Amino acid sequence: MSIAVRFQQVSRHYGAVRAVDDLNLEIAEGEFFALLGPSGSGKTTCLRLIAGFEQPTAGHIEIFGERAEGVPPYLRNVNTVFQDYALFPHLNVIDNVAFGLMVRGVDAKARRKQAEEALELVKLSGFGDRKPGQLSGGQRQRVALARALINRPKVLLLDEPLGALDLKLREQMQDELKSLQKSLNITFVFVTHDQGEALSMADRVAVFNHGKIMQAGTPEDIYQRPHSRFVADFVGSSNLLPPVLVKSVGGPERWASLRPEALSIAPEGQPERARGKVAALTYLGASVRIALDVGGERLTMVLPARGTLPAVGEDVPLHWDDDALHVMEDEK
Repeated sequence: MSIAVRFQQVSRHYGAVRAVDDLNLEIAEGEFFALLGPSGSGKTTCLRLIAGFEQPTAGHIEIFGERAEGVPPYLRNVNTVFQDYALFPHLNVIDNVAFGLMVRGVDAKARRKQAEEALELVKLSGFGDRKPGQLSGGQRQRVALARALINRPKVLLLDEPLGALDLKLREQMQDELKSLQKSLNITFVFVTHDQGEALSMADRVAVFNHGKIMQAGTPEDIYQRPHSRFVADFVGSSNLLPPVLVKSVGGPERWASLRPEALSIAPEGQPERARGKVAALTYLGASVRIALDVGGERLTMVLPARGTLPAVGEDVPLHWDDDALHVMEDEK
């Protein structure tokens, strides 16, 4: 499988600020790759470097084997879908979608046909004569997708495109984006600060902080086997156990991650890993989040809401599987 995007020791500095710092990264052709991290971590700068909106201060970028430094955005075989969609309010949907073809000189009849096909691809057939102001947020996002896809780019860049949608629509669009990417077999590079989006859609995820990739891998690797406290804490909620507590429960004297759903109350007759005093219960609908005091540390356990639950102040025996306690490589 060929490499769609390659970063080799790439940096992007703004004065003393290192937005991207000596980054090495490879994204495979046909991969759905997520750049995940908090605001200011460098993920959006990486996307802009791929698009050509920014140029590296140092290092080398390749797109399908071709050197990208100095190549303007319109000469790169990539397209971008922005968070605000950037649609032209005075143009109807068909003309918005076909705008790139018009710039390239494609005749009106051919570009309308291609625009209609692109709208059918994103399930907006029949919406061509409407203006963006007549569409819902989800529909505007589909128009932006159609406009980006009409030129059949080799790489589609998505800059937090679901951020403006409500929860239900966002979840629906996550499924549709993933399905669309698989059917087209185009490389998707998706920027998000939402770990749920990254884990649910991406084939691989790179977790960013301070301009560096803290860890890259499959969603399962990132979630179940975080390398550092930052990754464990940022990607989902996790119990971060200090070395002293890890040693007291039979592990090495190192920091470890223990996901809340991996904790349970030890059934009678089963050996307990530790004991915890219930400090608080929070109802979440299908589940209940339980705060525990374990050896002076505050841990969280998540149990089904329909099961038997302990009371606040109760001392409970705790259990987790051997592979649930993940000792981390990096102390930070």
